Amino acid sequence: MTATSLPGWIYTDAAFFAREREKVFRQTWHIMGHVSDAPNPGDYITLDVLGDRVVTLRGQDGVLRSFHNVCRHRAAKLAPQSRGSCGHRLVCPYHAWSYTLEGHLAGIPKWQGFEHLDKSKYGLHPVEQEIFQGFVFVRFEKGLPSVAEMMAPYTDELKPYDLESLVPNGRVTLRPRKVNWKNIADNYSDGMHINVAHPGLTRLFGSTYKIEAKEWVDKMSGELQQNTSENWSERAYQSLLGSLTHVPAHLRRTWVYYKLWPNVAFDIYPDQVDFMQFIPVSPTETLIREIAYVHPVKTREVQAARYLNWRINRQVNAEDTRLIEGVQAGMSSSSYTSGPLSPKEVCLASFANRMRKLIPEANLERAPH
Repeated sequence: MTATSLPGWIYTDAAFFAREREKVFRQTWHIMGHVSDAPNPGDYITLDVLGDRVVTLRGQDGVLRSFHNVCRHRAAKLAPQSRGSCGHRLVCPYHAWSYTLEGHLAGIPKWQGFEHLDKSKYGLHPVEQEIFQGFVFVRFEKGLPSVAEMMAPYTDELKPYDLESLVPNGRVTLRPRKVNWKNIADNYSDGMHINVAHPGLTRLFGSTYKIEAKEWVDKMSGELQQNTSENWSERAYQSLLGSLTHVPAHLRRTWVYYKLWPNVAFDIYPDQVDFMQFIPVSPTETLIREIAYVHPVKTREVQAARYLNWRINRQVNAEDTRLIEGVQAGMSSSSYTSGPLSPKEVCLASFANRMRKLIPEANLERAPH
């Protein structure tokens, strides 16, 4: 029996989107950033996702902790920026309630009349947190295995990249897309469109691009070819690979991508490591949250490679944006239900099977009345 893709209606339907919020994203691990984003006491990083706000804060004791980024008085947002520092206290901008770096309610202005309030009952609500190879993850409800367990098939092959030693290269970028989050996730793990829609990647990878699906992680990878590209950015990037000595020699020509269920992706290059998070906003809107991390190496060759990487992938991103916008429009067509999946589309099949298992309505060709 031929496997089929997910039905088109679940890429536009508001009721199904509400089911995803509860059945998928309450239990999933959301990436906050890297431990190096908050190196000193009082430093923090934040994330807003599907109505929840989280702050990961470095305590006076040097420990990173994650809390709901919500004041216990009137629900104001405490930490305002994607990354910043609050000094010795996290102070609410609305009524000046203040919290210690460990999340305890520290002070309330005396004139507000809370002299008899038991401050021990009004600390910040914690959020479950896990750190995996330097990256900080949080979740709101239990359900999935730990990040370490989910990533276990690839733990050993990630070690040579020394991910714990990375530092941020710039700040988080937010890119809105008028598409369903699943279209972005599908496209990320789709190997068959590379030779069709990405001429630059085809020149770089040749026929080496491959994909595989584990229980919780998709892996895509390609080896950059020795033959010189006709494109100057690609050609210059190829010429610099041998100088990237901060990674082992056998990894200097490898681009590898991992997608952790359901919506966190890592692009691992010899010159930098990016994460992308596909944050659902509505049935037809997604926010792509991304940032690059690098090893603290600042040679001219490494900096040039990072710039050329950006030029190459800027074109790839533009090509993918056009593709997924076209697919999103097609999902609304009255002619489309679902399509057949090739035996080579193992990642798409794995994703579809998990969605159908979690939300039985995903088995229906048409939306239920």
